[in-house]
Amino acid sequence: MTTRTTGPLTEVRPPPASRRRWWVIAAAAAVVVALGAVLVIVAPWEDEDPAPAEVEGAGSAPVVDVSGPPDAALPEVDTAALVAAVPAESVAKIDPVRLAPGVVPPSNRWYSGLVFGDQPQPVFAEPLSFGLTDSGFTLGLPTPTVDAKVIIAPHVPAVTVDAGAASAQVSAADPVSVTVDLLDASGAVLGHVVLAAGSPFVSLTAEQDLTLGSTVAGGAFAPGDDGAATADAGSSQWGLVGGTTDGGSTTLSAGATATWYALPPDATDAAATALRTAAADPVTGVDVSYGVDDQVARTTLTYRTAGGSPTAYVLMPHHRTGDQPEREDCGLGAYPSVYGDLELCAGSQLTSFAPALPAAGQLDLDGISDDQRAAIVDALEADVAATPAFPSDTYFGGKALNRAASLVVLGEQLGVPDVVADLRTTTTDALREWAEVDGCTRRDARCVVYDEAARSAIGLTPSFGSDELNDHHFHYGYFLAAAGLLAKDDPALADELAPVMNLLAQDVAAAQASTELPQLRSFDPYAGHSWASGTSPFADGNNQESSSEAVTAWNGLGLWAQASDQPELGTEATWLASTEALTARTYWTAPDLEEFDGFEHTMVSLNWGGKRDYATWFSPEPNAILGIQLIPMGPVQTSIALDVDPEQIRASVDEATPGGYGVQFGGYLLMYRALAGPDDAAAAWQEATSLPDVAVDDGSSRSAMLAFIAAAG
Repeated sequence: MTTRTTGPLTEVRPPPASRRRWWVIAAAAAVVVALGAVLVIVAPWEDEDPAPAEVEGAGSAPVVDVSGPPDAALPEVDTAALVAAVPAESVAKIDPVRLAPGVVPPSNRWYSGLVFGDQPQPVFAEPLSFGLTDSGFTLGLPTPTVDAKVIIAPHVPAVTVDAGAASAQVSAADPVSVTVDLLDASGAVLGHVVLAAGSPFVSLTAEQDLTLGSTVAGGAFAPGDDGAATADAGSSQWGLVGGTTDGGSTTLSAGATATWYALPPDATDAAATALRTAAADPVTGVDVSYGVDDQVARTTLTYRTAGGSPTAYVLMPHHRTGDQPEREDCGLGAYPSVYGDLELCAGSQLTSFAPALPAAGQLDLDGISDDQRAAIVDALEADVAATPAFPSDTYFGGKALNRAASLVVLGEQLGVPDVVADLRTTTTDALREWAEVDGCTRRDARCVVYDEAARSAIGLTPSFGSDELNDHHFHYGYFLAAAGLLAKDDPALADELAPVMNLLAQDVAAAQASTELPQLRSFDPYAGHSWASGTSPFADGNNQESSSEAVTAWNGLGLWAQASDQPELGTEATWLASTEALTARTYWTAPDLEEFDGFEHTMVSLNWGGKRDYATWFSPEPNAILGIQLIPMGPVQTSIALDVDPEQIRASVDEATPGGYGVQFGGYLLMYRALAGPDDAAAAWQEATSLPDVAVDDGSSRSAMLAFIAAAG
């Protein structure tokens, strides 16, 4: 069982160009990283607008060459037809209390806590943290502290900005950045605050003449001769560019911008100059592009600025893991974070690579022994016979369908189709039931509706808060995987399932925004992984627990793309799976924790914006803490061992099994151990043949476990 907290995003809506002061600085004043190019221009979602459109005045960035694979062609999808095909019903339990009219509720985002709940929550933009106050906002530079089970860096305000606001609301956003409007008592906009993940800047562009209180802990900003005011907050140093600063106040005329930034610890003159220069041209939004070839999946983030000048960004550890593009203008310093040092770079394009991970639907069993094959077939017969009725909720229902479809594929691969023939029919019929476009007009389970207010497809009956937009990628990924496995080489079945399966696919992974569904609901292109909570009602930011189910989701998307002949969707799925698998290894299962002295474990199971836990939502047991990172251990999850030291795997499994493998998720732990090497696989096989049923998860089976271990060996 997994318990998680996990909606749509909004698009960038900057202040009108006529009301914004456009700062222009010489291109030679900042260094440009020759990395990415713009692919997707995100635009405002307006009630009166039939579809998003490119926004004039939304900023730009220097155009440079892209390293790695060329930009992928985006899937072309008629989302209006997809959502119109299923019943419209208000079932989502979300309340976006701080959201401008006409903006898609930004759930499943690192910044979702700004929008939902009685009180706004702090958010973590890397490297900065940000919190709304009654009259403005606060900024922090989180500094990690460590104990045996937790690495934490909460939002501790270092800078306080008082704009005299009476309220705030999110007026626009894209997959990486968010715009917050500060409002006066009448509801008029005082100014627009922009923050972006990976950007060391937070800016406020005035909609009317403003005098801001702008102070740091224990002091105030002091004007400097170089155009930047500076302040010492004790544990962090800050800069402020724009407006006129005098003592504890900063004045802005309508259309002018003030930009705050933290300097990295022990900042060099080069870092201070790069930040001061870039701060003069505020970030307005972030564009996302991707490309895939046989070797790598590329992500490029383009940080647009109001005047088109270069800016600056920071690299997380996964941006520096393995083979990466050359970056000439990095190494300007490093900020602390719970994920490790964040390296400061000058430029507007952040391009990173992940090893390509195409969709995988079956294991390579060509090299297994006759005895192993016979044992797997015997287990398969028992697994098929023991298959229970399919649950009706979206999590366990989808998980059970994927288990059954995987058994069908395994039986046919092993040359015993008669063993799984009836199960193929039963599972296909169940998928057909879920895929009836009008199913929810006749029943309250095993069907899908569209909630217009939430801009989301909701499967009935929901589970684990999926009606709060939690965990949609986990749930729907299982359905997509099952459909992809059973509809492979069956175009007629794929066509029959397509209306609902395509809706589920677009709900979690639309490459382009529309008026009906958001762009990349569940995936954070900067962090490189998904967020699970719909509304993120936590002071530690958003979170994700089961990194393995996130990888499984994008693999399921790829399997469905193959079966339904959607090559562009398949390319997108490979990009998502490749990037999520890399971050799963980097931050969950095989993290580098050397700099976090005092943390006493080999892996992390629950990652947040401002915290990392050796814990789960549902159990304190070590087998559960590692096991939830392995579920359901399908063929794609051989990638969990890619470039990982076998000793890391052995140490994590040993920590998870102090009393042996006869525990919850014990089968998954054996499968993971088998990836450490041939001897480990041989020992895992011997253990698996006598493993008690309690150790075999309901998302898997004994035959799937044996097949995985045999293939690993």
